Amino acid sequence: MPISYSAERLTVDSVEVFRLRGDARNDVEVSISPSIGNIAYDMRVSGKPILLPPPGTLAEWKSKPSQAGIPLLAPWANRIDGDAYWANGKKYVLNSELGNLRRDPNGLAIHGLLLFASAWQVVRSSANDAAAEVTSRLEFWKHPGWMAQFPFAHAIEMTHRLSGGVLEVRTSIENLSTEPMPLCIGFHPWYQVPDCPRDSWKVHLPVRTHYKLSDHLVPTGETESVDLPDPLPLAGRKVDDVFGGVNPDDEFWAASEGRRVSVRFGPKFPVAIVYAPQGQNVVCFEPMTAVTNAFNLAHSAAYREMQTIQPGETWTESFWIRASGF
Repeated sequence: MPISYSAERLTVDSVEVFRLRGDARNDVEVSISPSIGNIAYDMRVSGKPILLPPPGTLAEWKSKPSQAGIPLLAPWANRIDGDAYWANGKKYVLNSELGNLRRDPNGLAIHGLLLFASAWQVVRSSANDAAAEVTSRLEFWKHPGWMAQFPFAHAIEMTHRLSGGVLEVRTSIENLSTEPMPLCIGFHPWYQVPDCPRDSWKVHLPVRTHYKLSDHLVPTGETESVDLPDPLPLAGRKVDDVFGGVNPDDEFWAASEGRRVSVRFGPKFPVAIVYAPQGQNVVCFEPMTAVTNAFNLAHSAAYREMQTIQPGETWTESFWIRASGF
């Protein structure tokens, strides 16, 4: 029987890329750049791009990176409400002079340290008649600048697996330190419904709880039940919210004109940030292990669902993306 899937290593604009291709029936192609944050920057279904692409060529993107595709946010996702955070009852202070912090417009440290990290190394890839996949590893503990900001030795493996027309993004984190490692990571995928104007999109959000936010988009610790239309029309509406109570048996989706992009979170991603700015043809269904600023909210007992990885243990979870109607 001929192999239905392929995992190809190639060079595009002087940048190493791994390209996963599906069988003819599903017609899905996914491209990943290990040296640019290990980001899956392109996913095409029947030739239609369902991810926001990088601007310009890959070489230009590498020299001047900006958010596109499916970037990882780690070792913290989103914002920290100051230049310090708490873990295991200890206060850790961020060091601005190291030059590796990103800031939001309010000056808050945002999206961790690894957004466009070049230290990922491909450790295995394979393809057969059922799937194609590639796994990359990043050894966080080897980098003094990162460890100075987040002194929990760990390693991350990320696998992109294409099977049955579905892309699985699986993340494993091994805690190599001697203390429990607090877990506040996530992804910031940029989805689009190609050939359909943004104001025609409707979204489905399988969530139960809404977290109230401060003026700086940081959770206050207060929650309320979700009270939104289902499906929610995006016409005339900006969305930038933190939700909890994600149903792992249901899917987030954005749809228009019979076309749909759907995303399902594994149960260890109980939080979702949904971002749909007006004036841009994108919607972000962001899988999160915890709410924004979870380190500090957990310390103040305003958030009680923080996950941790015990010394010597490995945490693993996935989310899945599929598209239909193309």
